[in-house]
Amino acid sequence: MIASALLRKWSVVPRLFFLLCLVSGSAAARPPAGTASDPEIENKISSLLARMTLAEKLGQLQQLDGTWDGDVRPEQMELARQGLLGSAICVRGAKRTTELQRVAMTESKMKIPILFSFDVIHGYRTIFPVPLGEAASWDPSVVERADCIAAAEASAAGVRWTFAPMVDIARDPRWGRIVEGSGEDQFLGAAMAAAAVRGFQGTNYSRPDKMVACAKHWVAYGAAEGGRDYNTTEVSERTLREIYFPPFKAAVDAGVGTVMSAFNDLDGIPCTANSFILTDVLRREWHFHGLVISDWNAVKELIAQGVAANGEAAAARAMTAGVDVEMVSQFYHEYGEQLVSEGKIPMATIDRSVRRVLRVKYRLGLFEHPYADEGLEKATLLSPANLAAARELAARTFVLLKNDHETLPISRQLKSIAVIGPLADDAQSMIGPWSGDGRKEDAVTLLAGIHAELPTAKIIHARGCDVTGDSRAGFELAINAARESDFTILAVGESADMSGEAASRSSLDLPGQQLELIQAIHATGKPYVVVLMNGRPLSIGWVATNSPAILETWFAGTQGGYAIADTLFGDVNPGGKLPVTFPRSVGQVPVYYNHKNTGRPPGGDSKDASRYIDIPWTPLYPFGYGLSYTQFRLSHLELSATHIHRDGTIIIGVDVENTGDRAGDEVVQLYLHDLVASVTRPVKALKGFERVSLRPGESRHVEFTLGPGDLGIYNQAMQFAVEPGTFKVMVGTSSEAGLESSFEVGP
Repeated sequence: MIASALLRKWSVVPRLFFLLCLVSGSAAARPPAGTASDPEIENKISSLLARMTLAEKLGQLQQLDGTWDGDVRPEQMELARQGLLGSAICVRGAKRTTELQRVAMTESKMKIPILFSFDVIHGYRTIFPVPLGEAASWDPSVVERADCIAAAEASAAGVRWTFAPMVDIARDPRWGRIVEGSGEDQFLGAAMAAAAVRGFQGTNYSRPDKMVACAKHWVAYGAAEGGRDYNTTEVSERTLREIYFPPFKAAVDAGVGTVMSAFNDLDGIPCTANSFILTDVLRREWHFHGLVISDWNAVKELIAQGVAANGEAAAARAMTAGVDVEMVSQFYHEYGEQLVSEGKIPMATIDRSVRRVLRVKYRLGLFEHPYADEGLEKATLLSPANLAAARELAARTFVLLKNDHETLPISRQLKSIAVIGPLADDAQSMIGPWSGDGRKEDAVTLLAGIHAELPTAKIIHARGCDVTGDSRAGFELAINAARESDFTILAVGESADMSGEAASRSSLDLPGQQLELIQAIHATGKPYVVVLMNGRPLSIGWVATNSPAILETWFAGTQGGYAIADTLFGDVNPGGKLPVTFPRSVGQVPVYYNHKNTGRPPGGDSKDASRYIDIPWTPLYPFGYGLSYTQFRLSHLELSATHIHRDGTIIIGVDVENTGDRAGDEVVQLYLHDLVASVTRPVKALKGFERVSLRPGESRHVEFTLGPGDLGIYNQAMQFAVEPGTFKVMVGTSSEAGLESSFEVGP
């Protein structure tokens, strides 16, 4: 909730921009790529296919990388000239993409445009909070607005294909890529997945400010054993369908144009060669008509995974399973003609994949408008409207974990403030991992944000220590800064390179000497707040017990320093909620709210229960948790019926009231528990949520409608069905819920 006239003024621009985003995609000239195509495009594709050589067709199935800083490699230029490069990853910028595109469009025989792709995960040049942070907003419009702006910036730079959203469910915070998704819950994850697709693609991604999205990584990549990236997985089909499939299904239903296969294996078959997920489920069950791309070098890695003896076999397995485009490795190009000539891959399989690639290119309008505009690029990147949106949206992702004795918001009457910690002035960590073409020099650090908020106050900065390492050499300066100041802001957590791909951790503790730094500041007796910057849940038991206030800010993006300052000083009232459980210890992992019942549940005093002997079995902070500078009360839980038919619907209503003296946001959360079923059910499952903004004393009635899709389960025969029985309803402000009722479902 925006709580000052100043903030309301600068929030008008991005809101208007968001309305323009919605209008820009409101009239779909062509169906989205996840659905059947239109005849005009299919006829054009058929004409091209009839004139293409096999080598040119295989070229459309090849994606090669440019340099990390966006330059074109010489071999890409030559392949473009021969018409053998279908798409390029990392090449970006209007000048660079146009240079390579012009070769393809003027010198190649078929004049087929190249599709430029990049990992535009949480912004292109204007960087928004990391996806885990965006999910903490519990507001799909935050994701949609951020990705709408990201699409406009990327498209202006010539990039029309993003490898986002990552919609993997992650229950193990040791896994570094948990930062890139929406957390542990499939319902919340599905809502954010659909919002991201809408933001990137709109309803017509041929528009110049849109791009085609890619749901990744299909599937269960987030279940890597030990939380170790790229590791194997062991997941049942039931768990796949109940937990890991729903966000992908939501993305497909939203019209996502492309899907990326995952690195991991399922039931012994790598996802890159897994026809069950790529063909049986994705295409036959879900009727997905877009293209599937491998992850980076994943076709080649089938050899290391032990399911292919050589490149020829790897290409055959991936093609046969349903991977259309090979990223970076070149086995399709090297062995495709041989596989066809030997009858191991039918020409129809090649043509089908090429058709999918060309379909996306036609729908993007690349044939008609292949070149980027340097003038548009300059006007779009880091525009005032984009920066204002980044500031506003970042503040909606923050989660207030603790606020004893109203430590926050900080008074503006203070004469001196100490800003301490290794992340207080770390611009790179502010934009976080997977930060597109974002640059640290564009980022506003927390220290800069505090200076802007209190330009006349005395601000004392001291690092105290590094994020990692054993040195306490900076402690004395930090302690003295705290003693000399009226209030201390402690910025601690993880550096950007500690989260993301290939950044798994065995510990969830604050790294280095940061906990000792907090303890030293605590010992001064001066008031302070801990500002967390991180890409995963951390085990912060001592901090949670002893520190007066804790604000979780994730990696907040280009305008993060301003947004954090806005929140610390009360211009914004934090309203975010945790999208993932915070454990007490790494030994609890995996720990998640929607676990199954056991025959010996952990409650009570019995020794023979599913618990630990050294720590409580409960989490430090539960899924859905978050405080506010004001207070809220839920009341009058009402059900539209006490009995419904298995094909019927029921409306759950509840009143939410702001009982405090500040405007603020609350997230009303609805959970269900199927008491008795043919298969075990989770103790509760999120089935609805709504973020509500209320003035002091204001109340609102919130309703959720539940139907068969919310009540059904996969039964013993793995068929989705609604079973008769009693359902418990729980409505609250976190997964610990509060108000309860029940209803019966009849046959």
